[in-house]
Amino acid sequence: MMKEKDLHDLFLDQLKDIYFAEKQILKALPKMAKAATSDKLRAAFEKHHDETEGQVERLERIFELIEKPAKGKTCDAILGLLEEGKEVMEEYKGTEALDAGLLAAAQAVEHYEMARYGTMKAWAVRLGMKDAVKLIDETLQQERKTDKDLTALAEAGVNSEALAA
Repeated sequence: MMKEKDLHDLFLDQLKDIYFAEKQILKALPKMAKAATSDKLRAAFEKHHDETEGQVERLERIFELIEKPAKGKTCDAILGLLEEGKEVMEEYKGTEALDAGLLAAAQAVEHYEMARYGTMKAWAVRLGMKDAVKLIDETLQQERKTDKDLTALAEAGVNSEALAA
């Protein structure tokens, strides 16, 4: 008879999902940085790439805490969001609207990550995984800050530059 799945199983599935997502984001950020025309946007993507490497390391520590191998599980949601970003890079290359599109694509990814990490933190609290809660919260706060920074960048000029064209 198959074991009934529980919140521990769901947490592990979610962990594998976000681990896969972060690895894909690591591949996408340098391409987005290269495509960006704004130096500030390029710098934001490069900074977030470095942060994402730390996020992957924290996820690997969580795998260790629960004594499971660090292994991703294909996440169709992140693949779709990253594909949208790729389409923006192709369709708006050379236009003033490119950076605004890249920002929008990046924020869609940030919002996805915030939703995942928020859920995982709540589950980790419920499961009594105090060390995991701290690691997840560190990443969640980083993602929230990145989202705010991207919003500020959009409002400070990227969206206006796209409109002016």
